[in-house]
Amino acid sequence: MVKYIGKRTMTGLLCIVMALCINFIIIHAAPGDPIRLLAGTDAATPEMIAALTEKYGLDQPVHIQFIRYAGNLLRGDMGTSIYTNEPVAKEIMDRLGPTILLALSASLTALLLGTMLGIFCARHVGSGLDMALGSVSYLFDSTPSFWLGLMLILVFASTLHILPTSGMVDLRGRYTGLAHALDVVRHLILPGMSLSLTLIPYYFRIARSSVIQVMNEDFITTLRATGMPEKDIFNKYVFRNAILPTVTIFGIQLAFLITGASIVEIVFAWPGLGSFMMTAISRRDYPLLMGIYLIMSICVAVMMIVVDVLYSVLDPRISHDAER
Repeated sequence: MVKYIGKRTMTGLLCIVMALCINFIIIHAAPGDPIRLLAGTDAATPEMIAALTEKYGLDQPVHIQFIRYAGNLLRGDMGTSIYTNEPVAKEIMDRLGPTILLALSASLTALLLGTMLGIFCARHVGSGLDMALGSVSYLFDSTPSFWLGLMLILVFASTLHILPTSGMVDLRGRYTGLAHALDVVRHLILPGMSLSLTLIPYYFRIARSSVIQVMNEDFITTLRATGMPEKDIFNKYVFRNAILPTVTIFGIQLAFLITGASIVEIVFAWPGLGSFMMTAISRRDYPLLMGIYLIMSICVAVMMIVVDVLYSVLDPRISHDAER
């Protein structure tokens, strides 16, 4: 198992390095000049532009900039934001917590509900509830998350007045302790619903199709012929084999939701990393963008390692083959 995890870790580090190089090139090749945006358009002089360009090292060739950035990164320095002049690490950490809270709560809710509904429908194929849930899953799968968020705001905030429309906390409430936690939960409901309702169809269809496929395997038919109870067959053999694709989807979606929930965060003014990334893109803030993309690469690599380890736990054949 240790050798297996070591190989996956080396693969993840290689992917992070490749993503770092590609992102650096693409960001610097994109149109737009962050220095001109920072200096403004009214009073910007050539001398001011030249001074700012030299200050942030943008007067150097791209490969020199990358070598300098990589060297600083190895020392734990992610650079300084061009626009706010704050350390990139501090800017990211201030917004990473709310994004993880939103992404994790939405992903776990979608995982549990989608998987349970998919398993239920797989064991009652062709029933009225199976047909109805299948149609509803296609409806939510085709619904944009930002539009769904606007509709939820219209119903639960503007019409019923039972949930807040935006933000993470009530700034005027100044709650502390348990009251603060409950206030965060209230603000989390609508953005969490917007994400989870669009994610549930993925888990629903994957769980349903996986369970149906495993239940039709020959070894399941053999177990039934031996007289083993259907409940034991499902708990010991069907579920463990059918859950593997769901684990993969959960790892991938959770990794990308860390920085991919930008539209929902913008709709609900959620102070997370996704909306912050969109702001950094509009400002051409190179160091901040590189820091955000680095965090995204690390999240994807870590989740892929976790998924591989879970695979080896759920299916021992994977770890045995890796250690030969």
